[in-house]
Amino acid sequence: QVTLVESGGGLVQAGGSLRLSCVGSGSTFSANAIGWYRQAPGKQRELVARISSLGTTKYADSVKGRFTISRDNAKNTMYLQMNSLKPEDTAVYYCNVESPRWGWGQGTQVTVSS
Repeated sequence: QVTLVESGGGLVQAGGSLRLSCVGSGSTFSANAIGWYRQAPGKQRELVARISSLGTTKYADSVKGRFTISRDNAKNTMYLQMNSLKPEDTAVYYCNVESPRWGWGQGTQVTVSS
């Protein structure tokens, strides 16, 4: 069974930091682009950050300069370092692998208080 498991979410004050992790099991994603998405209540899921198999990154304008996506292929793990968090970053965060082999994880809740 191919699964993704996110962790690292929590409650943090505005200006704080969190580091999200996503571990894949059942297959490897070293050859795939991977990304982090988020979904706030009442809103559609949106792409936050993406990293290609070669390490090229892309960020949503709202998180540029504050979030950093990275990957450790040896551990089949991706990360999202989130700094200078804002209340509008509050959402459930999901990791994704750009391959039909992989589904969505259960997500991890990030809540930023003002």
